[in-house]
Amino acid sequence: MTNIEIKARSERADEIREILKSHHAEFIGVDHQKDTYFKVNHGRLKLREGNIENHLIYYERENISGPKQASIILFRSDPSSSLKKILERSLGILVVVNKIREIYFIANIKFHIDHLEDLGEFIEIEAIDEYESIGREKMLEQCKTYMVLFHISDDDLIKSSYSDLLLNNE
Repeated sequence: MTNIEIKARSERADEIREILKSHHAEFIGVDHQKDTYFKVNHGRLKLREGNIENHLIYYERENISGPKQASIILFRSDPSSSLKKILERSLGILVVVNKIREIYFIANIKFHIDHLEDLGEFIEIEAIDEYESIGREKMLEQCKTYMVLFHISDDDLIKSSYSDLLLNNE
């Protein structure tokens, strides 16, 4: 699966919710997510534990400002399994990200309004190409359209992951 995504600091969650509502976004729910990042030699590996989403996620993505392409492999995990214990013991924990996430969808575009302990408020826009049929240019155009609609400036954009922000005390 490939996606194009942006992550930005935002203090306009209420305004963004209204924009999503006016564009008939499907509200999936509010998820309290705990992402445990593991020490790996290449890419990023995290176990997401939530009340809506539970996945082992491996991804590769450049740390660049603006829309960036990510290559992702998802494995639906069972919260009651021993997977986390195996990963902790074999790889070691790099960092844990704790967040409250509102999840919305419009077609292939997933929106997150995130509140993170110690970091603040963020918005994420992910144009998802699950079957490799949409193409990079179309997904880039989709992200840019919503960046304009949400009044996200280049100064608001975050180039790295939440895990990097925590590790670098930002």
